[in-house]
Amino acid sequence: MSMDSGVVRINHGSDVCVVRACSNDDGADLLAIAGEHSVEVFRVSPPISERIASFHVGRRITALAWSPQSISPSSSDDWAIEITAAALDFSLHLLTKSSTSSENMFAFGGGLSGHHGKVNDMCFGGGRDQDNARYVATVADDKMLMVWDLHPALDISSEIPSPERSTGTDASSSPRPRPQPTAYVISFPHPLVTVNSHQFSSKEFLVSDCRGSIFLTDWRSDPEQSEQGNWRHSSVIELVEPHALSKSLMGISSQWTGFAAWRQDNIDIVGATYGSRFSIWDLSKPQGGKPLQTGISFPEGGHQFRWCPTSPDYFAVASHCPTKGAVIHIHDMNYVHAQPHVINIAPRPHRIRDFDFMARKGNPALAVAYGVEVVVFPIGVE
Repeated sequence: MSMDSGVVRINHGSDVCVVRACSNDDGADLLAIAGEHSVEVFRVSPPISERIASFHVGRRITALAWSPQSISPSSSDDWAIEITAAALDFSLHLLTKSSTSSENMFAFGGGLSGHHGKVNDMCFGGGRDQDNARYVATVADDKMLMVWDLHPALDISSEIPSPERSTGTDASSSPRPRPQPTAYVISFPHPLVTVNSHQFSSKEFLVSDCRGSIFLTDWRSDPEQSEQGNWRHSSVIELVEPHALSKSLMGISSQWTGFAAWRQDNIDIVGATYGSRFSIWDLSKPQGGKPLQTGISFPEGGHQFRWCPTSPDYFAVASHCPTKGAVIHIHDMNYVHAQPHVINIAPRPHRIRDFDFMARKGNPALAVAYGVEVVVFPIGVE
């Protein structure tokens, strides 16, 4: 399973669609991998990886998010896995497993109340209180941001019980059916690509669309408003990538576009890739929503942008374009115009399907999905 001491290779058995590392301090060695029909969770400690959970959802997964309540077996005997997943049929799933209970899947968000377009991204709420594990935000091609309350029947201050407390199959011992999560919906002008939360804010989500706009959205701002929210009422700040916006207005918008990320150690810094350019905004210097810095990473179009959680000045950009093979560029925010550190992972026709930084301390490590494989390796940028 390993190439050399620092590298771990995981074969998922079907094409990997999504890979997400757990960013919790107590879960920094956990990695979720999703493909055509299932979600697998691995504990990664090079050179070995150990599968600790497997959830057969039965359809292709398009997005994943780790709950702030997830704890690795490496950190505690009282460990817990809690993940949300979105599937190609727009259904949402809460996946749980713990030291005391086996895999449990709870489906929600299907049908009329949920999304009616591909769910492109999801995240749990931000902030430091226990409420952050209660809310999950999803964004989709249907132009909707939906914020789901996973525990609608609970008083906010009450301790959140585990969703799978009963392992008995006896009807008399089974708990009441879990109430379906409810959603607060905010509609936007264009299809949405990413959603981010921040450890320093419990009320805001950062939402990017496919046309060149990024919205800092205060989803709790106006409880008096009707059930259906509108982005104009709830968006605190709109950031714009002028080149992407002008291209989309002229109808020549790149299809690989609109991926934003929020730097977790600094709530003012936002990065994104739109077409061939990456941009960085500093919310403390508004500039009419224009970026502080821009650069070119992949002339043929970057697709994903991720900040490194452990070396926060670093960010990585990947392209889905198959002509280059599976390649990632590592940039330093302090030297955006310098040549990036280029990591060639696999030759053509491979391309990167998804990637994420591992959250464990020390040398930054990437988890990269291409084909049926995920490779986890230190990037070696000092």
